[in-house]
Amino acid sequence: MVVFWKFYTPDSNIKIQDPGRDNRPEGSARNLAEVVIGEHFMRFDESSSTLKESWTTFRGSDYKNIVRTNRKHDFSKDFSIQWSVETGEGYAGVAIYDGLVYVLDYDERLSSDMLRCFDLETGKELWRRWYRVPMKRNHGFSRTVSAVNEKYVVTFGPMGYVMCCDRITGDLKWTMDLQKQFGTEVPHWYAGQCPRIENNQVILAPAGDETLMIGVDIETGEMAWQTPNSVNYKMSHSSIMPMTIHGKKTYVYVGVGGVCGVSAEASDKGKLLWNVAWAPSVIAPSPLQISNDRILLTAGYGAGGAVVQVNYAEGRFSANLIDRWRPNEGVSSEQQTPILYEQMMITIPPKDGGGVRGKVVAYSVSNLRTPIWESASDERFGLGPYLIIDQHLLAFKDDGELFVYQIGSRNMTLVKKQRIVDGHDAWRPIAYADGYLVLGDDRWIYCLKLN
Repeated sequence: MVVFWKFYTPDSNIKIQDPGRDNRPEGSARNLAEVVIGEHFMRFDESSSTLKESWTTFRGSDYKNIVRTNRKHDFSKDFSIQWSVETGEGYAGVAIYDGLVYVLDYDERLSSDMLRCFDLETGKELWRRWYRVPMKRNHGFSRTVSAVNEKYVVTFGPMGYVMCCDRITGDLKWTMDLQKQFGTEVPHWYAGQCPRIENNQVILAPAGDETLMIGVDIETGEMAWQTPNSVNYKMSHSSIMPMTIHGKKTYVYVGVGGVCGVSAEASDKGKLLWNVAWAPSVIAPSPLQISNDRILLTAGYGAGGAVVQVNYAEGRFSANLIDRWRPNEGVSSEQQTPILYEQMMITIPPKDGGGVRGKVVAYSVSNLRTPIWESASDERFGLGPYLIIDQHLLAFKDDGELFVYQIGSRNMTLVKKQRIVDGHDAWRPIAYADGYLVLGDDRWIYCLKLN
C-alpha cells in the first residue's frame, strides 16, 4: 500500500520551512553560497520496531552484496508488497539499522536534499532532515546509499554535501561541503559515491585540488587523516572499497584518471600505497577484489573491463594493468558492481556488450573472458540491480520485474519472476534485512516481505 502520513512535530520550537515561509516563492533556488546543510527538521512518529538486522551501507556491511541468513525463505512464491513510498526522481538505495530505513531523497517542490527515516515493518515515515540546494534535473537527483552504524547515519548528497545525524533522533551532528573545503568537481549526473563508516571514521574521496581521500572522526566531524591528491584524480561515481591486499588493509578507489590503494592500517592510515592509470571518463561500478593481489575494474561507455595486479616487494607496493578488454570481450558492467560468488563472477553487461548485453551472465574467476552461463534471450535487465540471498540471485529488471534464480556450481535456474511495478529506470541498489527486501524505480521505493 502507499504510505500516508500526518505532518506534525512534537516540539513547538522546531521551525518548519514551507514554500514562502522564508519569503521565497515555492521551489525557488538559493545560490550555492546560501546552502545551510541540514538546517530543517520534521518529526512525524516514533518507531516501536524490535527488528535487529542491518544493511549498513552500499553492498552491505561486508561490501559483497551477498546475504547469508538462517531464515527459510520460499523463493518460488510471490513476495508480498508491505509498503511503498513516492520519492523525488532518483536512484538512491536505502540503508537499514534495527528496523529503521534511511534514504537520501530530493524534493523537487522544495528544491531540497532530504534524509528520510522510515519504519521497516510499517513504512511509516518517522522523521526527515533537509536543506535547500539549487539543482537542475539531470537524469534524476539523488543516487547514493547512506552509511549507518549504531549511533549515526551519514549522507553524501548529489552536490557533494555530507551530513551526519543521530540515527534515532535525527539530530544534526556535523556537516561538510566538499566543493568549498576541497575544491571537489562534482561529476556529471551528480555524485554517486557512497560514504563508508569504519572504526568510528567516515571514509570519503573528495578527489579535490589537493586532497584525494579523507577520514573524518564520526563523533566530532574533525579530520582524522588526509591523502594528498598527488595522482590528480577527479571524483567518479564509484565508491571506495575496503580490501586486504598482501595482508595490508587498504582502501581502493577508482577515480577519473586511475585506480589507487590507500592504507587503512592505523600505523600509516591515509598513505598512498600504489596507483595505476586507467582512462574511462565515466566510472560507476566499484572495484572488486578477486584474489589476494588482483582487482577487477569495470566501466561503461565502451570501457569494458580490466584487471589490476598489486605487487609487494622489499617493503613497497606497486601495481599495473595485466589485462583489459572491450565490453563484448569479457566481464563488463556500466552501472551496477558485479558480484563474486564462490569463484563465479556475476554481472549484467551494458548495451555494447554484444550478444550477452543486458543478460545476467556468469564467468569463472579463472577466465573472465568467456561466459560459463547466461540468462535466456528474453531475460535482459538493462541497468537494473541484483543481489544474492543464500543460493539465490535476485535480479530487478529496469522496468520493475523481479527475477529469482537458483545458483548452481556453474549455472543458474530461473525459479520465478514477479512484476513489482510497471516502472522506469528501476536502478536503486537492493537492500535486505529481517526478511524484508527494499528496492525501487526512479519514483518509488517498495518494501517486499519474503515468505
